[in-house]
Amino acid sequence: MTKLQKTLRDSKTARWSALAIISITMFAGYFLTDVMSPLKPMLEKEFGWSSTNYGIFTSAYGWLNVFLVMLILGGIILDKMGVRFTGILSSGIMVLGAGIKFWAISNPTLVTDTTFGIHSQVFFAAVGFAIFGVGVEIAGITVSKIIVKWFKGHEMALAMGMQMAVARMGTLLAMAAPVPLAMYFSSKSTRVINGELVEKMGPSISAPIAFALILLVIGFIAFFIYNAMDKKLDASIATSGEANAGDPFKIRDIGYIITNKGFWLIAVLCVLFYSSVFPFIKYASDLMVNKYGLSQNVAGYIPSLLPLGTLFLTPFFGSIYDKKGKGASIMIVGAILIIIVHSVFSLPYLNHWFVAVVLVIILGVALSLVPSAMWPSVPKIIPENQLGTAFSLIFWIQNWGLMGVPLLIGYVLDKTNPEVAIAKANGTEIPVYDYTYPMLIFTLFGLLAIIVAYLLKHEDKKKGYGLQMPNIEK
Repeated sequence: MTKLQKTLRDSKTARWSALAIISITMFAGYFLTDVMSPLKPMLEKEFGWSSTNYGIFTSAYGWLNVFLVMLILGGIILDKMGVRFTGILSSGIMVLGAGIKFWAISNPTLVTDTTFGIHSQVFFAAVGFAIFGVGVEIAGITVSKIIVKWFKGHEMALAMGMQMAVARMGTLLAMAAPVPLAMYFSSKSTRVINGELVEKMGPSISAPIAFALILLVIGFIAFFIYNAMDKKLDASIATSGEANAGDPFKIRDIGYIITNKGFWLIAVLCVLFYSSVFPFIKYASDLMVNKYGLSQNVAGYIPSLLPLGTLFLTPFFGSIYDKKGKGASIMIVGAILIIIVHSVFSLPYLNHWFVAVVLVIILGVALSLVPSAMWPSVPKIIPENQLGTAFSLIFWIQNWGLMGVPLLIGYVLDKTNPEVAIAKANGTEIPVYDYTYPMLIFTLFGLLAIIVAYLLKHEDKKKGYGLQMPNIEK
């Protein structure tokens, strides 16, 4: 019997090199996603933004993905056109959206105008963020499918964990770097003081966004390099005699996906879990200022510990899943940690900064546990030729949370802290925000996530998806 020729993915060097290249794009995308979080107090002071304005801006991430179903369309394009075309398309959209966002934040003429009843600077920054959101989400599902393509039968969960770890480095940088960058590039520009435009020295809020834009251009170029490797992989698969991924994707396959109970449990768990983490990150630096009394210059350092822990733990937990299995159990433990963290954050006492450090570290463990098992579980439930659309549907559902929850938190903050709005209107010193109710909302998401994770474990026992089984084929 003739031994089948190995494919390029059987080369450890080749598959990990491909992963390293595509991770550059996701690092840049995650940095821009959260770059405005530490700048919230500056936006309020320099440009007159309210928490509701900030909530509108952060919720814009999901506008086009949710209401125009651009993310689902992107998933269909991915399954139809492949990872090379979709990777270039999505990374290019990211650059476009980031460019619009940079223009809005750096344009002083927008500060006192309104568009469709919304602060013009907020509106156009939100439009740019919405376009960027389409690109980064489609890039995310493209990268997920690339990892399945290169690591099938190998260290898939570890690879997904490593990619997420690199992406989280972008979040870490977004927590720690924006304020120092804004202060370093401070300049004379137009600011809003008591509702009037005044020229004064102040931080350059657009500087961190410009840095993010440069990173995104580098990520865009990186995808061209990856495409050359992907062509070689396809050529090696064609000459190896290896079976392909299955029949070509057809639109009717969407019906198969949405009638799969396991798919829905993964999707609901995803939206609940990420709605308790990513919207929290948007407000985390402001929480450190208001609840723990830290200065704005250092407030971003504590939230930056959250992605720091994931750099090591997500690959570690992914490796455990690859070798030992227990994916559903790992997700349950992560959801339990979410409840512990946010319930303690909601307490009106325990206001020492060290408590916040411990809680953020625990939240980082949760952020490592759940994704390390959740994303590698999707290929066990959905056939490979439908993965792009399945991932896009999950991300689309997730985007409802990423769009709605930040807006909800901003609204709740304003409604439960009316004295802040009064102080802003009168030009007096702004009192601290009480974050009790927002933290209770996040706690509720964690409680619901536990319930869904248990249901997923039960469904796995019934259908035999193999979520509790190892990923590496022996």
